[in-house]
Amino acid sequence: MTVAQAVVEYLSKQYTVDSVGGQDFRERLIPGTFGIFGHGNVAGVGQALKQYQRLDPTIMPYYQGRNEQAQSHQAVGFARHTRRRQTFAISTSIGPGSSNLLTGAALATTNRLPVLLLPSDTFSTRAADPVLQQLEQPYAYDLTVNDAFRPLSKFFDRVSRPEQLFSAFHHGLRVLTDPAETGAVTISLPQDVQAEAFDVPEEFLAEREWRIRRPEAEDEDIRRAAEAIRAAKRPLIIAGGGVLYAYANDELAKFAELTGIPVGNTQAGVGVLPWDHRLSLGAVGSTGTTAANAIAAGADLIIGIGTRYEDFTTASRTAFRNPDVKFININVAAIDAYKHGTSLPIVADARKALVKLNQALGGYRVGADLEQQITTEKTRWDATVDEAFDTRFTPLPAQNEIIGATNRAMDAQDVVICAAGSLPGDLHKMWRVRDPFGYHVEYAYSCMGYEIPGGLGVKRAALAEAEKGGTQRDVVVMVGDGSYLMMHTELVTAVAERIKLIVVLIQNHGYASIGSLSESLGSQRFGTQYRALDEEHHSFDDGERLPVDLALNAESLGVKVIRIDPGEKVIAELEQAIRDAKAAPENGGPILIHVESDPLLDAPSSESWWDVPVSQVSELDSTRQAFQTYTDHKSRQRKLLG
Repeated sequence: MTVAQAVVEYLSKQYTVDSVGGQDFRERLIPGTFGIFGHGNVAGVGQALKQYQRLDPTIMPYYQGRNEQAQSHQAVGFARHTRRRQTFAISTSIGPGSSNLLTGAALATTNRLPVLLLPSDTFSTRAADPVLQQLEQPYAYDLTVNDAFRPLSKFFDRVSRPEQLFSAFHHGLRVLTDPAETGAVTISLPQDVQAEAFDVPEEFLAEREWRIRRPEAEDEDIRRAAEAIRAAKRPLIIAGGGVLYAYANDELAKFAELTGIPVGNTQAGVGVLPWDHRLSLGAVGSTGTTAANAIAAGADLIIGIGTRYEDFTTASRTAFRNPDVKFININVAAIDAYKHGTSLPIVADARKALVKLNQALGGYRVGADLEQQITTEKTRWDATVDEAFDTRFTPLPAQNEIIGATNRAMDAQDVVICAAGSLPGDLHKMWRVRDPFGYHVEYAYSCMGYEIPGGLGVKRAALAEAEKGGTQRDVVVMVGDGSYLMMHTELVTAVAERIKLIVVLIQNHGYASIGSLSESLGSQRFGTQYRALDEEHHSFDDGERLPVDLALNAESLGVKVIRIDPGEKVIAELEQAIRDAKAAPENGGPILIHVESDPLLDAPSSESWWDVPVSQVSELDSTRQAFQTYTDHKSRQRKLLG
């Protein structure tokens, strides 16, 4: 066999096995391979995929894509929805084909989501040297562009000889299926080695199972944690994506209801409880609800479960103002369990740790004063969101209204997708989630352009779920015009495969999020509007609005488009458009709904802060004023050694 043929057949035989709550699962780890072919992989992985397609298309299905970065985003979206039990492999050519994956590798690793990257590399033999697209460095001639993957990957190897294939893939898939270590796994495949023939042991091509490791919590850690919880007067749970990956929703609900401890959630943790659960305070931190942030401010014990404590979660370490606050961190990854200097780390699967805590905490309950504050703050925030959703601005609606309309038009089991701009923050605080799989916002890397390919990956997973008799879900991508322009070309992929992906494109003629941030930092929305160049001042801030028609752009790609015109009925028409899109045939291809908004109408305040430095000296009055505000907030930052 060639090395590439061995890779393809090997990957077709790999399975993840998992046991959760008495249920056993066995899934193909790599159900398909993406690839864009060039001279680096067309005769290697490309030939192997074609050969197996002829033998049996189910061995390793091949999927096209229009951009290598977008293909990695599809794989990540798929992996998130399958709760890290499955992902895709991605083959690229050498040079720019490989380096196009770098952003995707960083995104996967930052989000702790598995993706298998197989970038091609230059000749291992150097028979033709230098080759097209080869990077030459005089100080290190063995360096290639693929070495850039090393700091971005959780595992990196280069197969310079066929015999290295066995250890490279064995260790690579070990990392890929490890909940504590997973991320981008990159195995570089030189173009000549891919096509080289060698003898492959049958045992390498035999079926192999990779069990998802779910470590138990140490009894002593549980004892100490239970002791700290019993001593707490105002505890707060912060639930992250680890709760969802551990299928710990039910145990978390039981834990909260047993003790009365309220739950705030990170971006990745939206869905751990339904929005209307009496102990669900919603989002916490810089993009949080006033309810969660009010409770966080006075909390004397933070119980972090499956969270990496991003700065948005901690409001840049200003959210927790109790001078005696302590942290219990439950996480499968030690790097996250030990954060904020806690003396109570629990390195364990979230579900298994909660089972033990529920057994250890019988009889404990928070005081009536905290329970009353939870009810009061939750009621206040719910009324704030009601007002934001129901206030009507004309002729252009606020983004709040658009979010409310989309939320109402979707069914409980449907999935909303987003990643960058002002939408993620507004969705985090206001989206009313009703299903653990109903919210997918990539906010660890917050990558502009992720939305459409990531949503397509989620839709692939949802279709596979439905085919197995599971829940039927529509996937709705919410994206601003700035992010749309970054990477909308995977709409062509959806057209080619007739995949119904619903896209709500919000046109606000610029970068709304950074425009608002720029204004708050005294930079007057510099460079954030889509305007024609004013040559006299060399400015893009005051010229004419660009005559860009993104609805027409989508139509030119073969997408069905529904335009919502500005006016008094825009919200009612938007809701109906989403319902019409949901009613469309499943194999009818993507549908894009185009709606304009007023980017100057902000979402309700989180009564929180995010640390973005302001120039310490400036000739602009706006910057000097912003710096004074910044120093006031900065004075409240804490090290949070708990």
